[in-house]
Amino acid sequence: MKIVVIGGSGLIGRQLTKDLADKGHEAIAASPSTGVNALTGEGLAGVLAGAAVVVDVANAPSFEPASVLAFFERSSRNLLAAGRQAGIRHHVALSIVGTDRLDENGYFRAKVAQERLIAASGVPYTIVRATQFFEFVGAIAEAAVTGDRLVVPDADFQPIAAADVAAALADVAVGAPANGTIEVAGPDREPFRTFVARRIAASGDARPVSADRAARYFGARLERGSLVPTDQAAARLGSTRFATWLATA
Repeated sequence: MKIVVIGGSGLIGRQLTKDLADKGHEAIAASPSTGVNALTGEGLAGVLAGAAVVVDVANAPSFEPASVLAFFERSSRNLLAAGRQAGIRHHVALSIVGTDRLDENGYFRAKVAQERLIAASGVPYTIVRATQFFEFVGAIAEAAVTGDRLVVPDADFQPIAAADVAAALADVAVGAPANGTIEVAGPDREPFRTFVARRIAASGDARPVSADRAARYFGARLERGSLVPTDQAAARLGSTRFATWLATA
């Protein structure tokens, strides 16, 4: 089966393309570097010809609220229109767990707008919402520096390995459209502070990490369950534990 991965040169896209190829599918990594640009529409008709599935894991080049909203709305409209023309049978998109609960952040608002366009398109679809990636916990820690300590939100956290996100997307892509949302997360759910403390300790950083209800997550206020699946029993959990990932990071 021909499956096109939009954003195929990125962290998730590269692994997803490999996973799909390993499953025996014709997996095409599409990105501006290969002449395919969903934002402008360039190359979409050609790359989608004969494809059964498209998986959109593209990310915006800017996180400025107006820019990121324009990116996801325009690229999604172009991709959905090209998909309808090509007869795509399953449109899969990567989104974020909690994105509909964090409207103080422009990036999350833009992902909600993207999800709504996909759901209203008439194209069979599945939206895969993932929790934050292990790979970005270090950057989150650096953003939390306050003087000689780190201050993070007082909330639960359940990050996931990027490889496990790609594996989940691969399984979804070759399955039947859910015409709804699936949540994926890591196997460990603990306080935000715990993950950040473990990440910096692994790099030899002994600074204390504290939790504060007033601390923001990329500008958004968090409740205890803002960043974790709404239904733990229904969520798909990755197999990689954070401690295992840290040992090889």
